[in-house]
Amino acid sequence: MPEGHTLHRLANDVWDAFGGRVVRASSPQGRFVDGAALLDGRVLRHTEAHGKHFLAEFEGGGWLHIHLGLIGKVDFGTAPIPEPVGQVRLRLQNDAAYADLRGATVCEVLTDGEREALIARLGPDPLRDDADPDLAWKRIQRSKLPIGQLLMDQEVLSGVGNVYRAEVLFRAKLHPMTPGHLVKRREWQGMWSDLLELMKYGVETGRIDTVADDHTPEAMGRDPRQDDHGGEVYVYRRHGQHCHVCDSVIRTEILAGRNLFWCPKCQRTGLTRKPPVPPVKSARPARRQAAKKPSVKKL
Repeated sequence: MPEGHTLHRLANDVWDAFGGRVVRASSPQGRFVDGAALLDGRVLRHTEAHGKHFLAEFEGGGWLHIHLGLIGKVDFGTAPIPEPVGQVRLRLQNDAAYADLRGATVCEVLTDGEREALIARLGPDPLRDDADPDLAWKRIQRSKLPIGQLLMDQEVLSGVGNVYRAEVLFRAKLHPMTPGHLVKRREWQGMWSDLLELMKYGVETGRIDTVADDHTPEAMGRDPRQDDHGGEVYVYRRHGQHCHVCDSVIRTEILAGRNLFWCPKCQRTGLTRKPPVPPVKSARPARRQAAKKPSVKKL
């Protein structure tokens, strides 16, 4: 499932293609005919993302709401505009560009009130300027559920998926089964800052890279990671491989229906865990540049 940075990139791309202009909307597949009719011929006024939800405001037409789910995707192209191919739920287009949505779990038009109700159900999104990390902290400190489960709860924290969950816990040297109420405030503040940095980098590049300069393939003399998800990581989908930091074997188990990955030595449990290793938590990949402001765009 796409993680939060993907939806912020989508908001950027939709705005770049159609923002401030009249948009033609249609449903070649036929499953969103009524919704497309509400948007067709209206000006796109605003795009944004909150966690894994994409929202776009059309003047006088309401809010387009999309949740990509497991297989949803949006394909962009430029003129000349081709005929739709395959199961296109929604096509947005103008004279210069088009965007085709396929396979989304949710594609609907919301009123202002419905949008507000949706956002009220979600936890803070680190990529939004209006995010309040204390809201997530209050929910975490009241819970005895594992922090590895709480980070994936979109009502606690928006936009964090399995990759960011695994990597930010490793970088914090925090075992994923640590109960939420045992997480220290400074640990949470460190994780929030880390998520903000990592996810902004993801918006900018479209990749999830989490390793410090000392642990890149070039620095360690190892082969680059071969994985469909791309990016260099510490523990995600590295079960049975050796930790880049301590050489222990990465472990995995199922937590709340999702694969969990961690290092048994770097991420100690409970009161036995060690403090974060400074080179891992504080280092920033040299190639990172200042990220674009999260996509909250208005005319």
